[in-house]
Amino acid sequence: MISNYDNALNLLTSQGKFYINLGLDRIAKILDLLGNPQDKLKCIHVAGTNGKGSVCSILATILGKSGLKTGLYTSPHIFEYTERIKIFSPLSVDISKDDFARYVFEICKLADKNDIHLTEFEILTAVMFKYFSDNDVDVVVLETGLGGRFDATNVIKRNLCAIITHIDLDHTERLGNTKSKIAFEKAGIIKPGCPVFCCEGYEEIKDKADECNSLFVLVTPLEDTANLSLKGACLQENLSLALAAVRYLFPQISEETIQSALKEVKHPCRFQLCRDDLIVDGSHNPNGVMALRESLDFYFPDRKRCFVFGCLRNKDYKKMMEILFEKGDEIYFYHFNNKNSCTTEELQAACQYPSKIFKSLDNLPKDYLKIVCGSFYMLSEIIPESLVH
Repeated sequence: MISNYDNALNLLTSQGKFYINLGLDRIAKILDLLGNPQDKLKCIHVAGTNGKGSVCSILATILGKSGLKTGLYTSPHIFEYTERIKIFSPLSVDISKDDFARYVFEICKLADKNDIHLTEFEILTAVMFKYFSDNDVDVVVLETGLGGRFDATNVIKRNLCAIITHIDLDHTERLGNTKSKIAFEKAGIIKPGCPVFCCEGYEEIKDKADECNSLFVLVTPLEDTANLSLKGACLQENLSLALAAVRYLFPQISEETIQSALKEVKHPCRFQLCRDDLIVDGSHNPNGVMALRESLDFYFPDRKRCFVFGCLRNKDYKKMMEILFEKGDEIYFYHFNNKNSCTTEELQAACQYPSKIFKSLDNLPKDYLKIVCGSFYMLSEIIPESLVH
């Protein structure tokens, strides 16, 4: 028997809703019909090319640990859509499958009745705002899906603050082909009179802050990551951004609470050591795999490496492979279940080293460190959920 949750997933995924159509008109219309739940929420809005998920997880864990009922909205998910919508109070709990299905049905029915053609991400964003409003959360930590200015999450009129993480070239076909153009799009989340925190001093971000009469805070990455449960390069920058925002907005939260919370932060499949010989990392652009390579060199400089790599066609996979692989590595390619997934033939043709086709983890060389990476969309097909959670 098909569950309500499965029916909701079919509704989300079987009607051609998984595509990108940037703009705020459709999400604004559906939220207006729902009573504008987003207007009742206090949001910390996070944009950036890399690191925004880590910043969001750190923030939500600290705020939840402090006693604030905190909603967290992130993407993508690894195993279940419900992973995208969590409430920390103080422990993290995903939206239930029953609640998820109920909200999806309600919103899709309302959209169809009013001839509003929502994308998958817009449906999920509407579900999130309504769910958090109905559950009276104190604070929402809100991760943008793509860009910022025209991202569905940017339908909010105000935020407690904006955080803009590291910016690099990704989604250039939609956001622009220079870092300056991408910074302009990310700066679109800055709201009038609301502070913005970042580690990079792009003029586009400063100009938007000035235009909005918003405090611009340039954060120096100096925080000690010793207590942080997450590992990997760039965490000093991500942690510094999160802590700067917490200390500015919630000075009442004690340092003891903050340091205790850092030990409990979870952000699956981001340089995650699942076994002594297995690392899972969702890095999916050159900057992300550069951080992965730096982390491997720092934590495992002497281990022989075996990569399982898959990638979407719209990513610079050739550059990613040039950064990751070196002579002597064992390289396995994987074609995952996505219409935009590179075939193994395409990946092999772009790779300068000998490679093989991935079949299963059990077939990989025993004495190597295995690294599964290249796309979040492939991980659930390769890694058992029990290893990640």
